[in-house]
Amino acid sequence: MPRLDIIHNSVKSALIKDGWLITDDPYVIQYRRTVLYADLGAERPIAVERNGQKLVVEVKSFVGASKMQDFKEALGQYDIYRYLLEEVASDRKLYVAISDIAYNAFFTQDVTQLILNKHQLPIIVVDIETEEILQWIN
Repeated sequence: MPRLDIIHNSVKSALIKDGWLITDDPYVIQYRRTVLYADLGAERPIAVERNGQKLVVEVKSFVGASKMQDFKEALGQYDIYRYLLEEVASDRKLYVAISDIAYNAFFTQDVTQLILNKHQLPIIVVDIETEEILQWIN
């Protein structure tokens, strides 16, 4: 089992506050003999479903020495998980959850915005202090 990201619990709490039910911690992605672990699986209770969505959330703190290296790794991991989920759980939408600090410091830069727009990376921006979701970026 992989180590939890330092903002894992804040993201989990933010999802719960936003009305999501955490169904998996971690979310196991199994394709044939390969097993990978995304951070969280979440669903909306039927009464308040968000367009019937079920989520898989990969949590990333972007606290490494190189934010661009962290970003490249996150994009690669996102692609791998997305491709596998298309095969084994096509009803789930994959998001990358980041802190508002990482968003404001790195994700608003021109080069990052260009890559995000071309890659169409779904992001959840979380205030890790208040443990609240600030923004859903599809």
